[in-house]
Amino acid sequence: MDAEHLKRLEGKEIAHIPAILSEFNTKYADLLVFDTFHTDNQWHDLWLAIFSILDDAELSRLHTQCLNTVRILTRDEFSLQTNYIEQEVNSLLRLARIDAGSSLKLPATPDNLTEEETETKVPESQPTDAQWEIISEALKCLCNLVYQSADCRRQCLRLHCLDAILKRVASSMRHSSALEYYDMKLLFLLTALEPAARTRLQIDLNGLTYMTKWLDDKLSEPSCTEEQLGIICELLKVMFNVTSAPDKSPNEHEIQSLHLTGVLRELLLRFGQLATEKERSVVTHAINLLTNISGSCLTELTLKCSNVDGQQQQGQEASAKPGKCCALCFEKRNVRCLAVLLHYLRQTLAQQETEASSHELLSPVLTVLIKCARSDRIMRHYLRLEILPPLRDVSQRPEVGQELRNHLCRFLTLPAMILRDLSAELLFVLCKEDVGRMIKYTGYGNAAGLFAKRGILDCRRVEGADYSSDSEDSDTEEYKQQQQGINPVLGCVEPKLKHNPLDDLSEEQKEYEALQLVNLIEQLRQGGIVQPALIDKDGKPQPLEHILQLQEELPQQQLEQKRKT
Repeated sequence: MDAEHLKRLEGKEIAHIPAILSEFNTKYADLLVFDTFHTDNQWHDLWLAIFSILDDAELSRLHTQCLNTVRILTRDEFSLQTNYIEQEVNSLLRLARIDAGSSLKLPATPDNLTEEETETKVPESQPTDAQWEIISEALKCLCNLVYQSADCRRQCLRLHCLDAILKRVASSMRHSSALEYYDMKLLFLLTALEPAARTRLQIDLNGLTYMTKWLDDKLSEPSCTEEQLGIICELLKVMFNVTSAPDKSPNEHEIQSLHLTGVLRELLLRFGQLATEKERSVVTHAINLLTNISGSCLTELTLKCSNVDGQQQQGQEASAKPGKCCALCFEKRNVRCLAVLLHYLRQTLAQQETEASSHELLSPVLTVLIKCARSDRIMRHYLRLEILPPLRDVSQRPEVGQELRNHLCRFLTLPAMILRDLSAELLFVLCKEDVGRMIKYTGYGNAAGLFAKRGILDCRRVEGADYSSDSEDSDTEEYKQQQQGINPVLGCVEPKLKHNPLDDLSEEQKEYEALQLVNLIEQLRQGGIVQPALIDKDGKPQPLEHILQLQEELPQQQLEQKRKT
């Protein structure tokens, strides 16, 4: 900005200010590098000139343009760190109407707030459209400042901005969608970047109760626009931050979590079709939030079917097909919410195959499914039926195919440790931590990493596994017919070789080839490429000093194998 324009701004020449600001805001709308503004103190002079206009109530018609300019200037982290801006932050808080100071006292619950508003006879004036726009633009500037400056974050907390935003969100007054969105955006940034904000919001303000009530109110509206879905996404992100490290007592936290899980159930049921990208984002953030909920509360995701017919009440065998009593009945429980989670998992897997997307979207949903399977027998039964249905065709390896079991088996050998471990744990829990079942559905080779980690490479029983004793593993006729030909390492029927090359070798040649193989493995061991090992008494691999040690243990392994068979 040239000196003449800056001088006119400082002089508050009303006739020229709109054109000057319009030109600046258009020219620098996408500016991210402010090196040219660091010479001759340009940034600081322009900053003060703009705020001199913002502090003048008589020039309120220019405030929207001024705030657009401030929003551009707040992208410059260097200038924000090197200039004292506390007074300007106070001005922005005033314009955003969240300068609560120490006078605001937030009631303990949303119901108390409603009673307080009812008792207050003086109605609060509704801002005009121009005032809504000023509030929203001021919030945008504060979002940039909170993201860039730790001092600004601490100043916001000192002035009780959290209290003011929470009260505005929970009040009965209708607000514009833009204001609600940037209120949530500011809350998200404060709780993400400032641990003290999370503690205050959860402990001092009982914020999770307020936000759960607001989310419930949003879901009760007959229709949700794209703007409303964006607000819900931001709200879910704030709630994720707040629940990441719960500081309340276990009882208090569980009561809140049960209510929250019930609201999230309704959210998943409403947007579970994933019809638009925005609905998919809502479900994604809801699943992220569920990862912070304790397993004991996740039973709220399924409800007891209300109109179970007489035949089901008499013990009819349950199936995963939709029943007469509700949209998706399984063992007298409505498991439609679990079906939504599996639908989301399938879509994410398909997207990953086509777009080579990140594993970040898969980890949360797998975590939630593991918690569900561990916490409730009926949920585990349903997930097992969907992910590990009774085997019929075992001609292909478990990792080949497009079913959920095939995808999860492929993940068992991934270098991505988080996704590999989550997939292994989910499959193992669905098998009730039974090693034999795990081998049956995945093959020993795919599951070897999990077995080594848990110390059960020797196929011993897992100690401490607490599962119901009812059997849910019935083999199909097709599986029984092929069972004898299944290679347990591969997890499928191994195709017979038309010709075995060893048949053409003499005993001396076989011995020679065996020694050659031993030497090659020893060379790989010495080069640090592979590390041969034996299974020790704890069921974990124990490195060998020489490859021939395998031969010493062979008789004992053969004896143990005979005892098992």
